[in-house]
Amino acid sequence: MDYDVIYIGSGNAAWQGGRFLRKAGLKILIIEESLYGGTCANRGCNSKALLDAPYEIKALTDNFEGVGKAGNFEVDWPALMKFKQKRIANMSKFLDGKFDEYDLDVAHGKGVIVDEHTVKVGDETFTTEKIVIATGLKPVIPDIKGKEYLHDSTDFLDIAELPKHTIIIGAGFVGMEFASILAEAGLTADVIIRGNMALKYFHQPYVQKVIEILKDKGINFHFNQTVTEVLSDVEIPNPEERIHNVENGMNSDDILRDPDAKIDNVAHENAFTVNCESGLSLKGDYVIAAMGREANVEGIGLENVGLTSTKSGIKVNGHLQTEVPNIYASGDVADTGIAKLVTVAIHQSKYLAKELLGEADEITYPVIPAVAYTIPRIATVGVPAYVAEKSDEYDVHQIRYGNSYSLELKNDTTAEAKVIVDKDLQIVGAEIYAADAENVANMFAFIINKKITLEELDYMIYAFPSSSSVCLYKLHNIHYDL
Repeated sequence: MDYDVIYIGSGNAAWQGGRFLRKAGLKILIIEESLYGGTCANRGCNSKALLDAPYEIKALTDNFEGVGKAGNFEVDWPALMKFKQKRIANMSKFLDGKFDEYDLDVAHGKGVIVDEHTVKVGDETFTTEKIVIATGLKPVIPDIKGKEYLHDSTDFLDIAELPKHTIIIGAGFVGMEFASILAEAGLTADVIIRGNMALKYFHQPYVQKVIEILKDKGINFHFNQTVTEVLSDVEIPNPEERIHNVENGMNSDDILRDPDAKIDNVAHENAFTVNCESGLSLKGDYVIAAMGREANVEGIGLENVGLTSTKSGIKVNGHLQTEVPNIYASGDVADTGIAKLVTVAIHQSKYLAKELLGEADEITYPVIPAVAYTIPRIATVGVPAYVAEKSDEYDVHQIRYGNSYSLELKNDTTAEAKVIVDKDLQIVGAEIYAADAENVANMFAFIINKKITLEELDYMIYAFPSSSSVCLYKLHNIHYDL
């Protein structure tokens, strides 16, 4: 065999574990058809974090309106975009260097499984003992009339100028986070939601708070609507080429390498009409499909080994093993029933390294914090409030720590959390609504995973002022009041 393990895909679901396997003496090949590092590094998490940060700061400065704020904080999107492109352009090169440092072999091209022990990349064929599929997810593009005019998250995170009026189809992570950026930029948008909830996996009272803020800033919401078509009043260069590439698992980075495959990633004033089944008709400058993501497995040869997949991915067992014993799936492409987050992909990749070395039992997961990076943020970790509120096993305590400690929280009066405890007063879950909910969620993840008691928390001394210290201080009231 040429290799002990071949990874198809080069994101966190692959290399994080691959480096440990190589250190243990196994020969590893990573196959990548696009940019090294996958979605999060090149066209997802990192780009979103960089572009979001100035708008987060702008929202914080607004807390001092009338009490010290002078002038307006404005974001120069074109300048910010140039900075983003420069920084992100180095990510793939950086990871290529890390792969070399870790002594991981790399093949650039589409990896196609030929049989249980063979993978082909272009004209080259490689044999291996084990195969790990780590191809991730791709944006869902609905099969409707005018789908060629739809843009995905990759496009928006690379757009030169923000549209004056955006139509967003979907209200999950992508839709709501982009809506927050547009709202803070002083622009308008329509958000179309097929069901009756936005961010359905998050605490709905907190989601509603975000929606109300967005409404006040020019974002309109349309619930229980199904989009049937997108019409355009302008000529878009090569729109069909875009759909061909998207349906074949390509992304904007791939397409832009080919000067003959142009994507019109600019806003056209009032040029698009989005029609819904109900009769609702909306006009805008730019239309984003934010309807979730699906398994990126087209053309990788699953049928050659008798494997199938759904939108949720490739079914695996508790060892991340597919129905073909020597083929595994890791990260977002694995259908595990666990949240599809980069943090989970890293956890699975590291686990799989131990599994392939014969050092692991079935995979287990700690509590997993999830964050919607809206402005303000919403986070959830552990037992959710909606479960606790319907059960006699838990109690839910509301902690409005922003109202009590606004001075310590940079004049933010709205920060709050709902903390779920069991009958032994052990913290088992939390919902957070705050400017830095992600940091508070990490604190609760540590408390829950390590089973730190309220009495132990009360004994500790914390840095003050800080959002964690004031939240914890209010948390102690649960201990004292009972």
